[in-house]
Amino acid sequence: MSNQHSETDPAVAPPETAPVRAGEELDWPTIEVHLRTELPLDLDTNGPLEVLQFPNGAANLTYLIKLGATELVLRRPPFGVLAPGAHDMKREFKVLSRLWEHFDKAPRAYLLCVDHAIAGADFFVMERRQGDVIRNVLPSSMKNHEAVGRRIGFALVDAIAAFHLLDPEACGLSDLGKPEGFVSRQVGGWKKRWDLVQDPDHHELMSSLHARFEASLPESQSVSFVHNDLKLDNCMFRSGDPDHVEAFFDWDMTTLGDPLIDLGTLLNYWPDPADGPDVKRAHPGMSTMGLPSRAEVITRYGEKSGFNVESAAWYEAFGQWKTAVVVQQLHYRWKVGDSTDPRMEFIADGVPALMKTADALLSGLGV
Repeated sequence: MSNQHSETDPAVAPPETAPVRAGEELDWPTIEVHLRTELPLDLDTNGPLEVLQFPNGAANLTYLIKLGATELVLRRPPFGVLAPGAHDMKREFKVLSRLWEHFDKAPRAYLLCVDHAIAGADFFVMERRQGDVIRNVLPSSMKNHEAVGRRIGFALVDAIAAFHLLDPEACGLSDLGKPEGFVSRQVGGWKKRWDLVQDPDHHELMSSLHARFEASLPESQSVSFVHNDLKLDNCMFRSGDPDHVEAFFDWDMTTLGDPLIDLGTLLNYWPDPADGPDVKRAHPGMSTMGLPSRAEVITRYGEKSGFNVESAAWYEAFGQWKTAVVVQQLHYRWKVGDSTDPRMEFIADGVPALMKTADALLSGLGV
């Protein structure tokens, strides 16, 4: 969630890697010894260790590890107290160590370490994918393509639908979650997270919205993989190709349940040509890319997945409410000193707008 205090120049794409942020360094010599010992032997790791950070994420710490000719990505949870069920490196490793063989948007995970003497927490290492992550601006490799925004949007929707049509059992992941009661647990779980970090100025409305969600739970029509954080900047496109999603990222909350939860998350972040100037759904530059409307996204997803999308507004409302919890969590971590990321100081400024949109969507459904 972006805001006027934390955004850089919207006309310039932020660098994908940067030196490691102060306060987020790890014990690199110990990590290097572990990697050279435990990584698969067919990886070419002869050469010095180099470390950079992927600075654009908001929670998990993600680093670019260069070992000789091999580039890898190391992910571990943020420092400090963690929200229940979040930042699950064991889960992310389990998913990515199996799913890559069945879904080409899933990077391959190579190694999981649960010895906290190595990096202070569980961490895992996966392959690095190359391509373009789209945030505020179109990458230069795509700027001359015709109808590029619509092509990007529909390619992402198509990839999400394909992900939801995978067979978890065939992928060796039928034990990833408990689909029965999934949406109800989501609603209850995110309320518990809110209560842990809540802002008294917003607590009454956030609690009221929770009660309305609980009273209007939709009936799930399918059991599928649920990524739980699918959005445009959590994926990578093949460089120069707006029709090809190269990878999805941030798999630590992946489970089995109602696929429309992912649709709601996507809609929650998706700008629309009909939005007024005060509506901020995602990075400001996304609204000028010519992306398809939210209505077109819903229709396209329904066509590609075969799922009934008549209740999409409920899932979108839930996405707005859940994101309000997420940004409050991120701000709370900064407030108590667990995060040194300056973007988190003002990120919770977005909570009132998120609550307002969730309220309006539910009211439109008569809830």
